[in-house]
Amino acid sequence: MSLDAALGIASSGLMAVQRALAQASANITNAQTAGYTAKSVAPVAVSLDGQPAGVISGVAQRAVDLAVVGQIGASTSDQAGATLRQQLLQGVEDAYGSVSGADSNSSLSDDVNTLRTAFITLQGSPNDAGAQRAAVNAAGTVAGDFNKVGQAITKSRQQAQDSMVQQVAAANTALRSIGSLSRKIQLAQSQGQSTAGLEDQRDQAVQTLAASIAVKVIRQPDGGMLVLSQGGATLPTDPNKDALTLTPATVGPNAYYGAGGSLPGVMLGGADVTKQLTGGALGNAIDLRDNTLPRYQAEADSAAGQLAYRFDQEGLTLFTTPSGTVPDMSQPYTTGGQLGFSSIMQVNAAVAANPSLVRDGTRSVSTGSGGVTNFTPNPAGGPAAFTGLLDNVVNYTFGKQAASATGWPPIATTGLGPDGTLSSPFNPGSTVQDYTATVESVQSADAAAAGTAKDQAAGLLATLQQRFNTQSGVSVDNEMTIMIQLQQAYAANAKVVGAVQSMWDALLGTVQ
Repeated sequence: MSLDAALGIASSGLMAVQRALAQASANITNAQTAGYTAKSVAPVAVSLDGQPAGVISGVAQRAVDLAVVGQIGASTSDQAGATLRQQLLQGVEDAYGSVSGADSNSSLSDDVNTLRTAFITLQGSPNDAGAQRAAVNAAGTVAGDFNKVGQAITKSRQQAQDSMVQQVAAANTALRSIGSLSRKIQLAQSQGQSTAGLEDQRDQAVQTLAASIAVKVIRQPDGGMLVLSQGGATLPTDPNKDALTLTPATVGPNAYYGAGGSLPGVMLGGADVTKQLTGGALGNAIDLRDNTLPRYQAEADSAAGQLAYRFDQEGLTLFTTPSGTVPDMSQPYTTGGQLGFSSIMQVNAAVAANPSLVRDGTRSVSTGSGGVTNFTPNPAGGPAAFTGLLDNVVNYTFGKQAASATGWPPIATTGLGPDGTLSSPFNPGSTVQDYTATVESVQSADAAAAGTAKDQAAGLLATLQQRFNTQSGVSVDNEMTIMIQLQQAYAANAKVVGAVQSMWDALLGTVQ
């Protein structure tokens, strides 16, 4: 081997070591940078006419398990979705336990039972003005509780709509970033340059997108990336244009998404893709706005409506709307005056002004109207001990039957929601107390379930992230070991250069 060849090989080794040292230094510097992966620069042997000609540095490469990256994205979607779900359902759960009565530990279902107890007490002392007023006050507490629940549900639906707008904006930002980075990766790849750093950044953008929408990504051979929603929609990654649009909206009990509804859908290139966007914070916000919370509203309205209806059917119009009407529970949810009733339910103004009406009744009913047989309100100045109404309220309003041997119609579990398309996931009880307790229990449990799901997703995400860091993250100790080895290699190549230089000096000395 000639001295020139030996010098060239040693010099190329020095340059390769310098490049590797620079990469190891960059790894250590960025060890705490989110999404940064350890990179290596592998030397590539070069030969000329079959003879060794030194080494050159390849482009920086990263060692990443893309399957783990995909699992991290899925867990990110699960955690973000469950977090939003818990936050928006927590307000509803709190409303069921936040009452206006003196007992801070009571709930809506407790107060319905308290109302029944107040009528039992009045049944024993029907001429007791204090007991009459207590029954009216108990009714006022129940009405206030239902108002809180109905209003909390509407508030959470509005928050879900607002969250949709926010998440669409976040998804657009992430999609733009993915598109911009993909173009840079394609350019660098076509020029033979390293794309490792750009791929790190793009993976971070994908994780950001996953927090909004559950997605699947397909990496293209040319460095591009195809992004699909879990529901099958292809999401454009144009860095200069938003992919998705959503109009802000005000949500009320009557509002719904779909044909004839007033709530907007998420649009993609003129097409409505709302139902194709699932998972993540956006997917869960959509489900809460369009399914879960409208069902909650219908169930709360049904519980309130059943209570008002069953009192009214026995001859006591105790609960009404502000205009004085009572829901007709024999009619569908969307047409019987039930929709939104829980939010506006109040004690009948006439009863509030004259508490003795809880003993005497407010209207006549007969078998033909589905109530008790031929009940007539106690006339003015009538017998103070009259208990016909009170007996029927205790036995029938709060019982399984509307009258002796006449059961109440089944409480509806289908045809719910402002568009009549939703169904309850449980079997209702026969009494208004049982139904209210079931609604309260099921809806309150959903917030707890979302919290559990969030914790589970967070735990899995932490495990996957640790696995990813072990495989692809920077180990400072490992990088320091590599640097020591590289320094030794540098010294060895430097010695070769020094030896060749000495030989050249000796050769030149002989010539002179």
